Amino acid sequence: MQKSNNINNNMLTGNIFKSMVLFAIPIFFSSVFQQLYNTVDTIIVGHTLGENALAAVGAATPVYSLLMGFALGIGNGVSIVTARSFGAKDADRIKSSVAASIFIGIAISIIITSISLLFLMPFLKIMNTPAEILDSAYGYALIIMLFTGVTFAYNMCSGILQAIGNNVMPLAFLIISSILNIFLDFFFILALNMGVQGAAAATIVSQTISVVLCILYIAKRVKMLVPSCRHFRYDQKLYGEMLTQGLSMAFMHCFVAAGSTILQAGINSLGSLVIAGHTAAGKLFMFGMLPFSAMISATSTFVSQNYGAKNIHRIRQGMKYSYLYNVAATALITLVFWIFAPKMIQIISGSREAVIIQNGSKFLRVVAPSYFILGLVNNTRSALQAIGSKILPIFSSIIELIGKILFMIIFIPKFQYDAVIFCEPIIWCFMAAELLVAFWTNPKIREKAQ
Repeated sequence: MQKSNNINNNMLTGNIFKSMVLFAIPIFFSSVFQQLYNTVDTIIVGHTLGENALAAVGAATPVYSLLMGFALGIGNGVSIVTARSFGAKDADRIKSSVAASIFIGIAISIIITSISLLFLMPFLKIMNTPAEILDSAYGYALIIMLFTGVTFAYNMCSGILQAIGNNVMPLAFLIISSILNIFLDFFFILALNMGVQGAAAATIVSQTISVVLCILYIAKRVKMLVPSCRHFRYDQKLYGEMLTQGLSMAFMHCFVAAGSTILQAGINSLGSLVIAGHTAAGKLFMFGMLPFSAMISATSTFVSQNYGAKNIHRIRQGMKYSYLYNVAATALITLVFWIFAPKMIQIISGSREAVIIQNGSKFLRVVAPSYFILGLVNNTRSALQAIGSKILPIFSSIIELIGKILFMIIFIPKFQYDAVIFCEPIIWCFMAAELLVAFWTNPKIREKAQ
C-alpha cells in the first residue's frame, strides 16, 4: 500500500492548478492510447477495406455507444463514491464501495449484453443504415456488445484507481494493450480476413489484457482497494447512494448517446460518402477532445475528494482554473484544425473523394472553436455529479437530446450536412447556460463562500 501511495496525486492540499494538471497529464496520455483503439481501427479499415467498410464502422458506433454509455455511466458514478470516501479518509467504506462496484458491474454487463442481442439489428434499421453496409455494421457492433463486461471491467478498475489519485498505472497498462491492438488489427483483418469484425475483435482482446493487468496490480499493490468477504455484505445506504449516483450518470450518458444515435440516423440518410467523411472527422474530433477530457476527469476526482473533505473554497477555485484551461486548449486545437484538417481527413479515411475530405474538413473547422463550450459543459456537469447533484446534470442531457431531435426532423432534411455541423455547437450553448446556473447557485457550493 505504501508503494502505491508514492504515485498517488494528493488533490486535497497544495497548489490547486498544479494538482489538477499533474492529475490530468497521465489521463491525457491514457486517453490518447485509448482513442488509438478506435482510430487505428478506422485507419486500417479505411485503407484496407474501403469506404463502405469505414461507413459501416461509423454507422455502428452510435448504436453500441447508446448501450455502453449506460454501463460506463454506472461505472463512473460509483467511482465518485469511492473518491468521496478517500477524501473523508474512510478506509472501510472505500473497500465496501469497491465490493459494491463489482456486484453492480456484473449485473449491468449482463443486462447490456442481453439487450444488444435482442435489439441491435432493429436499431441499425431504424437508423436508416444503408443496405450495402448493414451486415458489416451489425457484425462490428455485435462483437463489441457481446463483450460489454470487458469494457466495463477496465473502466471500473481504472476509475477506482483514479479515485484514490493513482492515474499512472492505468496509463501503463493501456499503453501495452494499445500497442497490442495495432498488431492484432493487422492480424485479424488481413491475416485472418475477418473484415470489420476483425477490428472489433482486436479491440476486445486488447482491452482484456488491460483488465487482467489492472486486477493483478490492484490485488498485489493497492490493498486499500481489495475488499474482504465482509465488505460484500449488503449495505442499503451504500448501495442506494452508489446506485442513484451511478444511474444518474448512466442516464446522462444514455441521453447523450441517444442524441448521437438520432443525429447519426440523419447522417445515414445522406449517403455512404457523407457517413465516411463524418466518421473520419468524428475520430479527429475525439482526438481534439482529449486535452479537455483529461481535465474533466481531473475535475471530477478533485471535486469528489475535496467535497468528501469539506473543502468548498478549494472546489470553487478549482472550477475557475478548469475554465481557464479550456480557453487555452481551445485556441491550440482550433489552430491545428484550421491548418491541417484536409490532410488529416485524408489520412484517417484513406480516401481522396472530394465529398469526404470537404465535409470532414468543414466539420472540424466550424466545431473546433466550440471546444471551450463543450469543455465547460462537461467540467461543470461532472462537478455537479461529484457533489451529489443527480437531476440537473441529466436535465442538460435532455436538452441535448431534444435539440438533436429537432435538428434531425427540421434542419437536416433542409440544410443537409451543414445542419449536422452546426447542430452540436448551438445545443452546447443552451446546455452550458443551464449547468453554470445550476452549479454556482447550488447551496453546497455557495456555503462558506463568503
